[in-house]
Amino acid sequence: MLYFIISCVSFILLSKSFTHKPLPPWKGEMKLLLPWCWGELSSFLVSRIKKRRLANISFQVPMFMPFKKMGLSSKVEHVEEDDSSLLDLPDLALECILDRLSPSALCNMAAVCSYLRDRCRTDHLWEKHMKHKWGKLIGDAAYREWQWHVATSPTLLDQSKKKGFFESLSGLWAFFWFRPKLESSSHARSYLQVDSIMAWYLSLESGKLWFPAQVYNRENGHVGFMLSCYDAQLRYDSRTDTFQARYSPHGRRTTEENIQWDRLRAPPVDTLPHVLHASDCLSDLKPGDHIEIQWRRKKEFPHGWWYALIGHLERCNGNEDHCRCHHNDNVILEFNQYTPGSRWRRMVINRKEHQEEGNEADGFYGGIRKLYDKEEIARWKRLWPAQILG
Repeated sequence: MLYFIISCVSFILLSKSFTHKPLPPWKGEMKLLLPWCWGELSSFLVSRIKKRRLANISFQVPMFMPFKKMGLSSKVEHVEEDDSSLLDLPDLALECILDRLSPSALCNMAAVCSYLRDRCRTDHLWEKHMKHKWGKLIGDAAYREWQWHVATSPTLLDQSKKKGFFESLSGLWAFFWFRPKLESSSHARSYLQVDSIMAWYLSLESGKLWFPAQVYNRENGHVGFMLSCYDAQLRYDSRTDTFQARYSPHGRRTTEENIQWDRLRAPPVDTLPHVLHASDCLSDLKPGDHIEIQWRRKKEFPHGWWYALIGHLERCNGNEDHCRCHHNDNVILEFNQYTPGSRWRRMVINRKEHQEEGNEADGFYGGIRKLYDKEEIARWKRLWPAQILG
């Protein structure tokens, strides 16, 4: 542009000099050359401007987008076209790219074309995302809940009112899920299969699916539930990355919101809340073992799992070299979150005859599971109350 301005100014000054000063006869031919020079200069500048614009356009176009598909073929007649696209990659290379995409990126990629839509929905791509985010929370009970949901829901949820995670999907799944209602059966493959892992993942993310899990220290750490874990129905809120819980309708019917991930777990055993757990560790219990035991206030209430330690008998001094507590039929359960002397502090059971035992005043003690996993034990310790309970 600078050269263009300089050339114009020089031409104007030169032209003015011609009008005020007569040219010598031998210089008349020079005046005839000026139009030709100006034409050559203009052609050169226009060519430079076009090339620079073309370079900018080429830089902004993604590598895998062919020029013809962008409607720019008329502007790049003199440039060699590159017709390669993402779909021209070998299957293994494409699979490696898709395997590294996030869930939201996979959803966006699925909107490109029908071929990528089918590739992005395959179960093996979503198994990794399911395991990474939901693996520690989704158990067998939640899977059965999902199967029931699939059997009773021919189509999935309306996502139009959801925010957070689904905002990144740009309305893609509303299109996929409602499209079958608008198209003929010959286009049935265009919608998302409700029994796919991708559909399961998205239904959890959306918060539409309620699933069973267990909550530590329910009701925001209420003193009456300290160091316990109760069954609940949960759903996820992607906007806050927390959960809402609905507890059993028997006893205290209540809900709880804003539950963090670290207060949740998948049920460690496949025992329903109202069913007595079959204890298979009673003969192995010895002082120092970490356990969970079922407890409920009344017979019609569901069980909760309570953390406890196996203690020494009263006549034992606690010396490991002389302790014979593990040979005795009586087993001492210690709930050390309560003060010494509290009626909730200690409980004695018989390892050979133990079933559910207790009364209406102190509640009923049920099945026992011994804790072997160090991480599981450490999790209970992290939930320990700041002060001893009365």
